[in-house]
Amino acid sequence: MNIKVKDLMITNIVTTVPHKSIQHVKDIMKTKKIHSVPIVNSENEPVGIVTAKDLIKKFKEGTPVSQIMSSKVYTIPEYSDVYIAARVMRNKKIHHLLVTDENKLVGIISSFDLLQLVEDHRFTMKNPPTKSKKKVKKQRH
Repeated sequence: MNIKVKDLMITNIVTTVPHKSIQHVKDIMKTKKIHSVPIVNSENEPVGIVTAKDLIKKFKEGTPVSQIMSSKVYTIPEYSDVYIAARVMRNKKIHHLLVTDENKLVGIISSFDLLQLVEDHRFTMKNPPTKSKKKVKKQRH
């Protein structure tokens, strides 16, 4: 089965903009019960992301999101295979990957979404490598 990111991503994304307050993002996460909020510009292009981990520290009231957001945003095209998303998340040690179409944010995929594949048995196991049938010549000593 060749599952695409588009088949698994969440499309009902809650976003905000860099000038909003950190409290605004905390309220969104609490209300929507989510662990990350993508930060977008006026063109709906991702410019950052705030995760629950970013909110552990205390901040002065009114501090803008731009002060704490990760501006190194990892994105993946919606038509990519999910194994590529899994590889990026593992290699970059992240749990959320923003999904784009022509640089516009169209979805988000998380490590929990990928685990759902395993839970639902919607993945295909690769066959182990087969042993070579070629005979190995013994060397005389």
